[in-house]
Amino acid sequence: MSSLDDRADAFENKFAHDAQMQFKAEARRNKLLGLWAADLMGITGADADTYAKDVIKSDFEEAGDDDVLRKVAGDLGDKASEADIRAKMTELMAEAKSQLMDEA
Repeated sequence: MSSLDDRADAFENKFAHDAQMQFKAEARRNKLLGLWAADLMGITGADADTYAKDVIKSDFEEAGDDDVLRKVAGDLGDKASEADIRAKMTELMAEAKSQLMDEA
């Protein structure tokens, strides 16, 4: 019975680890997206970092990526379409995961 308990614990630990890594990857992606959007808007330096933090915070409004998309699309206006922003989010998710793996 102990090996079944050990196996269950291992699965639970893996699930928790995967969920934590997904959360970190999404937060990193949102930071990178915020920095990208700030650059498009001509925001630099500490103001760009502050804007990126605002993008990260916007992800806590509702489940999914729509809250982040709405924030960035609203702020960018005609500088980028929603399709461009979604494509950038996909690209930056891969970059965020890569960065996290390099840090591990």
